[in-house]
Formats: sequence, C-alpha cells, structure tokens
Amino acid sequence: MEFLDKIFFGNTLFDWGVGLAILIGSFVVVKILYWVFSKIIKKATAKTKNKLDDVLVEKLERPIVFFVFIIAYWFAIHYLNFQDNFLANLEKAAYFALAINITSVLAKVTDALIVHVVMPLTEKTESGFDDQLIPVVRKALKVLIWSLGLIIGLDNIGFDITAMIAGLGIGGLALALAAQDSVKNIFAGVMIFLDKPFKLNDRIQISGFDGTVEEVGIRSTRIRTLEGRIVTIPNCTFTDNSVINVTSQPALKVKLNLGLTYDTNEDDMQKAIDILEDIVKHQDAITDDYSAGFNGFGDFSLNILFIYYVRPESHWLDTQTLVNKEILKRFNKEKLDFAFPTQTILKKEI
Repeated sequence: MEFLDKIFFGNTLFDWGVGLAILIGSFVVVKILYWVFSKIIKKATAKTKNKLDDVLVEKLERPIVFFVFIIAYWFAIHYLNFQDNFLANLEKAAYFALAINITSVLAKVTDALIVHVVMPLTEKTESGFDDQLIPVVRKALKVLIWSLGLIIGLDNIGFDITAMIAGLGIGGLALALAAQDSVKNIFAGVMIFLDKPFKLNDRIQISGFDGTVEEVGIRSTRIRTLEGRIVTIPNCTFTDNSVINVTSQPALKVKLNLGLTYDTNEDDMQKAIDILEDIVKHQDAITDDYSAGFNGFGDFSLNILFIYYVRPESHWLDTQTLVNKEILKRFNKEKLDFAFPTQTILKKEI
C-alpha cells in the first residue's frame, strides 16, 4: 500500500503505526497486570497472616505498571528512525523515568519495612525513645533515597552533578552558618537518642526546671513542670548542662522535721515516733527503708527527724500528702501538740 509507505518525519506511516501499536499494546498489558494484581496476587496475599506482603503488593503495583510503559516507550523509539541527537534526548527521558521509578520502589519498600517490621519491634521495647526516633529516621530515609534517585537520574541525562553538588555544598555551608544553633540542637537530639539519659515520662531536673518528659524531638524536648506548665527546652541544653534523672534513682528521699512542744514527756515522744513508723509501714508507695528519731532540742520545740523513701513508680507529691494528712490526724487524736515559735518574757520586780 503506497499510502503506508509515505514518509513523515523520517518514518513511514506504517512505522508510525507500529510504534503507536507498541504503546497501545502496553496499555493492554497494563490492564492484564491490573487484573492479575486484583484477582490473583492480592487475594493470595490476603490469606497470609503477614500484612507486609499486602502492603508491598499495593505499593509496587503502580511502579510495575509504569515500568511496562517505559519498556514499551523504549521499544517504540528504537523501532522508529530518529536523528541521533533527538534519539539521545528520547533515551535520556527514558533513563530519567526509569531512575525515578526505581527510586519510588526503593522508597516505598523501605517505608513499608519500617512501618510493618521495625515499628512493631520498637513497640515491644520499654523505651519510648525508639518510638519517637523511628518517624525521624523514616523521613530522613525518604529524603535520602529521593535525593540519591534524583542525582542519579539527572546524571544519566547529562547534568553536571559534580558542579551541582559543589554548589549545594557552598549553599549548605552558608545555611549551616546561618542556622548553626538549629544544627547544634539537631546533633544534640541525636546524642539524646543514642545516650538515653532519660526516657519518656521520666521526671528530670535541668537548668532550674523540674518536670516530666512528655516529648523528645530532633530539635527540642518538652517537659511538663510540677506546676503543670509545658516547657520546650532546646536539645543543646541537655548536652551543655547536667541532667538529674529523678525517676532513675531507686527511691525519692523525703526528709521531714517535726517539732513537739516542750510539754511533751518521754512517753509521748516515743508514741509520736511509733505513730510515724506505723504510718509509712502501711503505705505501699513507700519502701521499707524508713526511720524516725528524737534528734534534738530546738529553741521552742523538741525535734523529731523523720525520713522515708517513695518508690519511683509512685507519685511523690500524692504520697507526701497522704503521709502528712495521716500524721496530722493521728497526732491530733493522741493530743500531741506541734510547737510553734514562742517567747517567754520574765518580769523582775524591784
């Protein structure tokens, strides 16, 4: 047929038709692949107990389909006759598309492994740091994979990657100098994740703040003070200052000084000591290491030193409140009077 032998842009109509047929054929293959995924593969993976295979199939479906288009495109452009320069540009487009597709596969597979393999493992650990570190690592890996994929893709289509990286290096240096405090906090955050000086829900003391750790981020850490306020502390503060982990200590020491009036006799003093020991003896939040004793004569009181230790898993303020209320109740019942500052004035008659 002479009509099909006519040449347009260096190829006959028949050749253009074959190239178009290759692309159309890829659509048919794609439809078949979608059917295979939905009717066979997805049903097979749904029967397994592991969810990872279901997620991988779901995430790899489109990249595989796109790969079919790239192959069809490659065969089509090489079947047709193009000038070398134009063909080289068409090939570069295929290389770039392939690099992006492979990058997408790596990013999706990595993300699926983190979500369905790594995260379940970290949930079983006692530490809460890994639970917060994983999302940071997850985002960082995505950025890294896509950055490398774009660099490789651009390199394949002829961009001068060396000059580009050098330019990024100079720009990165300027950015680092401008944001050195932020960079310092980020590195400090990494050190906190590695050293683990405290964990979530630990009570810590640092730079005049005393509270419970609620969130540890890559740049800052949030603690809730004993007054109930949220304080955001830059992570570099933890590397530049000493951190007291109150929760990590075996128990919280409570030291209480009580004073009874000078009207108190020896028996009442012993009764007061026995009451104090009896109170803490029946408190589950308090350890067995406690002591009470008559430790001195004050200016206006007979002094009792009372020491006990609150278990780390117990709330120290609630425990102190219960103990103090019980002391007040029992002392009042036994008519043991607390001393208060008094002054006796002697009047001498002349």
